[in-house]
Amino acid sequence: MITNVSLVTVYCKDQDEARDFYVDVLGFVARTDVTLDGYRWLTVGLPDRPELEITLMKPGPPLDEEGADFHRRQLDKGQAGGLGLAVDDCRKTYEELTAKGVTFLQEPAERPYGIEAVMRDNQGNWLVLVEPRRFTPEDFA
Repeated sequence: MITNVSLVTVYCKDQDEARDFYVDVLGFVARTDVTLDGYRWLTVGLPDRPELEITLMKPGPPLDEEGADFHRRQLDKGQAGGLGLAVDDCRKTYEELTAKGVTFLQEPAERPYGIEAVMRDNQGNWLVLVEPRRFTPEDFA
């Protein structure tokens, strides 16, 4: 029986730069950084959520070359999917991250499910910040 999501992958072209962004800018902590046979396994996570790790992975095996190239092109265009991140105060987090030089594609805006802002990490992934609120299907009508 599946009990939890424990690992998600975010593709990047430079693992060191990605780690520094997630740790120094977003406040994640470095978890695992090992290399075996030329393959680097690098993960970060939230300080108070040890059950979830984010793998910062260069596009490559087990992807075939066509799949890896697709991910590299998406990163280059700044159109790679990323993560949804829950925040306590979306507007405050937006101001703090803007002051750190983070690029935002969308300023905080009211949505039926909460307040949302869309940013880009330093690798080309978009990340969604959401200050969630309770909603019903009728809120979307």
